[in-house]
Amino acid sequence: MGPSPARIGCVSAATLRGAAMLAGLAAPVPALAQDNVVATATLPRDLSPWGMYLNADPVVKAVLIGLALASIVTWTVWLAKTIEIVLAKRRVRAASNKLAGVRSTLENVEQLAEIQGEVAQFLDAAATELKLSHRLTDNEGIKERIASRLERIEASYGRRILRGTGVLATIGATAPFVGLFGTVWGIMNSFIGISKSHTTNLAVVAPGIAEALLATAFGLAAAIPAVVIYNVFARSIAGYRAGLGDAAAEVLRLVSRDLERAAAVPTSSARRATPLSVAE
Repeated sequence: MGPSPARIGCVSAATLRGAAMLAGLAAPVPALAQDNVVATATLPRDLSPWGMYLNADPVVKAVLIGLALASIVTWTVWLAKTIEIVLAKRRVRAASNKLAGVRSTLENVEQLAEIQGEVAQFLDAAATELKLSHRLTDNEGIKERIASRLERIEASYGRRILRGTGVLATIGATAPFVGLFGTVWGIMNSFIGISKSHTTNLAVVAPGIAEALLATAFGLAAAIPAVVIYNVFARSIAGYRAGLGDAAAEVLRLVSRDLERAAAVPTSSARRATPLSVAE
């Protein structure tokens, strides 16, 4: 006699319940496996800037160190050039004020002797050219040669005051791209980590992305001050060079007046009244 229909129904229901329980136990297996991969991954726990630097790739570390050094150079140049430009502008302004009150080199010998710095170089150059042009009667030629000497001295001081500012221009132009290189390298390592861990969990790739963004931040932190400081120096140096130009023009006017006075007196008196004799 075969099994009754009621017994067959009970067995079938028990089989279905067992299959459902097995399916429920098997469903969390992928999630558990992924959590195990994330748990066993070597992830840095400290996501502060220093912690990210310590756990960064060697290439990213080199980029960060280079950008930090560039930032130090930027602020060092800022301090040194600020002091140099302020002192130079103050020196030229004081000398120009003294020179503006001079009417004749023979009448203001002591006042001219007190002038120092760049303007003193202008006076020395003018006196040297007057000495070399002794017994020449072409005053226009003398003034042209003196103007040429003053122009060369002015250009020399302009080049001297510009020293160091080229570094700021270089840092401002290249630092963002160096930081971008570190960013690309860090993101590339993050994708390599995804491939090796066989998971797309954000916790695996987050440290590499954070390191990449840190390199970008360092690049901007080095470039922005360099560009701003370079522009400030450009305006300050333009003002300094304008002051030099005004001082050179004042020296040339002083020489022109003395030459015309010497031409207006008799020859014997002109020989005794040599212009700019104090600077010889």
